[in-house]
Amino acid sequence: MAKAKNGGGGVQNKAIYSRLSFLQQAAVFLSTATLDGDGSNISELNRDQNPPLQGAGRRLATDLRAVSLKSRIRLNPAVKQSICKFCDSVLIDGESCTSGIENKSKGGRKPWADILVRKCHACGKERRYPVCTKRTKRKTERPVATPDEPDMMDQTG
Repeated sequence: MAKAKNGGGGVQNKAIYSRLSFLQQAAVFLSTATLDGDGSNISELNRDQNPPLQGAGRRLATDLRAVSLKSRIRLNPAVKQSICKFCDSVLIDGESCTSGIENKSKGGRKPWADILVRKCHACGKERRYPVCTKRTKRKTERPVATPDEPDMMDQTG
């Protein structure tokens, strides 16, 4: 087949992106869904009587991480923060993890030092994420320092 002549500015690796999206959605759904008593239907009701399908959700989260690493595609930080780095379980607030804000800066007087702490119920590990800070730019996007500017240390009297 010939290439399209209309300039086709589509997304490269579209199939891989759609696979990653499917794996993430399916992992979240299976982590919250439960089987009925006879094992025939999947529902989101009766969580007290039937345990969720966390094993299947964990497997899909593992596959999600493996596909993104193998294809060298960066995952969105929100997706990465919703999966436990240690046991690959899907982190859902109140169900599979506990979240809280922590500020250990001189009695919490510095509001820019807030840290989101998420503790996984499956493995007991904690991950810490800064809340208010801006992300540093990638090295390729940072401004280049010019050698024309003299240092203050070089100037003498």
